[in-house]
Amino acid sequence: MSNHLAGSLSPYLLQHAHNPVDWFPWGEAALGKARAEQKPIFLSIGYSACHWCHVMERESFENPAVAEVLNAHFVSIKVDREERPDLDDLYMDAVQTLTGHGGWPMSVWLTPDLEPFYGGTYFPPEPRGGMPGFIPLLRRIAEVWREDRDGVVGQAGNLAAELRRQAAVEPGTELPGRAALDAALAQLRAAFDPRWGGFGPAPKFPQSMAVELLLARGSTEDRAMALRTLDAMWEGGMYDHLGGGFARYSVDDQWLVPHFEKMLYDNAQLACAYLAAFQATGEARYAEVARGTLDYLVRDLRDAQGGFHSSEDADSEGEEGKFYAFTPAEVREALGEADGDRFCAAFGITDGGNFEHGKSVVHRFSCAREAKLPEEEDRLLRARLLQWRDRRVRPGKDDKVLAAWNGLALSALARGSQVLGEARYLDAARDCAAFLRRELWRDGHLLRVWRQGQAHTRGFLEDHSAVVEGLVDLYEAGFDPAWLGWAENLAEGLLARFQDTAGGGFYSTEADQDDLLFRQKPGFDNAIPGGNTLAARALLRLSRHLQREDLRLAAEGTLRCFAPWMERAPRAFLGLLGVLDLALHEPVEVAISGDPGSPAVRAMLAEVHRRLLPGRVLSVSGDQLLPLHEDRPASEHGPFAFVCQGRTCARPVTTPTELASLLS
Repeated sequence: MSNHLAGSLSPYLLQHAHNPVDWFPWGEAALGKARAEQKPIFLSIGYSACHWCHVMERESFENPAVAEVLNAHFVSIKVDREERPDLDDLYMDAVQTLTGHGGWPMSVWLTPDLEPFYGGTYFPPEPRGGMPGFIPLLRRIAEVWREDRDGVVGQAGNLAAELRRQAAVEPGTELPGRAALDAALAQLRAAFDPRWGGFGPAPKFPQSMAVELLLARGSTEDRAMALRTLDAMWEGGMYDHLGGGFARYSVDDQWLVPHFEKMLYDNAQLACAYLAAFQATGEARYAEVARGTLDYLVRDLRDAQGGFHSSEDADSEGEEGKFYAFTPAEVREALGEADGDRFCAAFGITDGGNFEHGKSVVHRFSCAREAKLPEEEDRLLRARLLQWRDRRVRPGKDDKVLAAWNGLALSALARGSQVLGEARYLDAARDCAAFLRRELWRDGHLLRVWRQGQAHTRGFLEDHSAVVEGLVDLYEAGFDPAWLGWAENLAEGLLARFQDTAGGGFYSTEADQDDLLFRQKPGFDNAIPGGNTLAARALLRLSRHLQREDLRLAAEGTLRCFAPWMERAPRAFLGLLGVLDLALHEPVEVAISGDPGSPAVRAMLAEVHRRLLPGRVLSVSGDQLLPLHEDRPASEHGPFAFVCQGRTCARPVTTPTELASLLS
């Protein structure tokens, strides 16, 4: 027996399609039913890779007693937060206002007018550990709705007004100065864990924006904090030492035991952070981690059509981490006695274990120095154990393709092809961009979601912005001007549909979206950069290629808009502060006139790619059609490289050695 989710495309909604709960997807059918019957809405928001979402489904939503109460008294709606980040952001703000904390699964009760009046996260079916039981809670909410509806509606109206007040952005008028950046760096220094890296206590999340800001503009000591954090994440269990890629976060302060779900957006951003570290230091280990992460994306998350899937679950066979953890006996079975023992010693796999059921998470940091394997043996044994692990039941995959997250992947692959010199990453980036244009670009509109040949949901601010920046990175990797042309079209749509022309900055949704209480203007950076961060960065970078003043002014208008917030809470705006850093510094512009595929041009490009040059603008063209190449022809004897910063340009150079001297 299925409910109204059976026709959904979302893997998360389909996980609940056979619950006895009479679930509806968000839409007019459900919202109209709530209005017609004057029932409160029970809104449950989560995502496919969410471990506690699975727990609540097993305990409550598959429970006939829970379903009976929900079906009798509520209109129950399931939302995939990854498909509708606007709903997730709005009602997460409500839950945090009501309870002081948030998370997923998110549980919110709304009036038929969509105003929230009660909320929380995970609820057990019966009272447990200080948490109210879900069934008694549902009955109590139904009772209050029946007996004091006016009071509930009044409370909901007050909360909605408070949410509007909190979301209002009083725009600044001046571009923030260096002081906001300095304050952010000072806060990162104060929060840094000198032993294990990272910024703050457990649970520890990867903070790519913090790392990249420290690498770009920090002192020598600041860079050391960033590198220690990258080393610790790689050495611990956060990194999949067999298959590459990173888990979502670490439950402890040592980066040892991860929450095993793997997200596309984390891995795309972390690949970029490790690439930047390699450019900053030349240390090969950072290149290898970036390569392993990009290989994971291409091998395990790429759809046959060219886009990238969203995530892999933490659970397999109903057990968290079962796919990833080992006992010594399992390692010996896979590798043999002698090789198995050496591997266990080198990767911290012990009889007592460091995880559940006596198993161990593969990691590097606790092994004795003498147990470290020679590089080639290390690689071969990891490859053999990976082959053995691949016979296990894999975690579930959320195979929907999201425009914003694919924009991040597009940037990571394009940068990986530049820094690592790997043509296969450029091929994957081109395939991804071609997929986005073919499958998600409809009549001048970008759609957000694609799965199994079907696309839906108009793109949000983050979708347009991340794809624009991904296309800029793709241009700087392969120098096909068609990608800059599409980026320009997307940017013009972004300005037309999302910009707040009065106060500066951008709304997360278009003006004609009628199923929201109000439009939000997201400023804070979270697991991915906020929509305004993505927009400002993309527009600023594109403006420097196209020499379009309107794009630059829109980017700077965003920085002005959020200036007071950035100055009050700089650590909440690390990504936007990174954009400020780009705006405050004149970029190094490198325009090479010549054939992008010629050996002479490739030798020059290698000198650019080996260096960390924050905000640098790179263009190669054999003609003079792009703004950076006007009146800059190639020589009949070979390419010219033109290097400028601000209004100062060096004389054109013709050799990699001369270019290296200018860049240094």
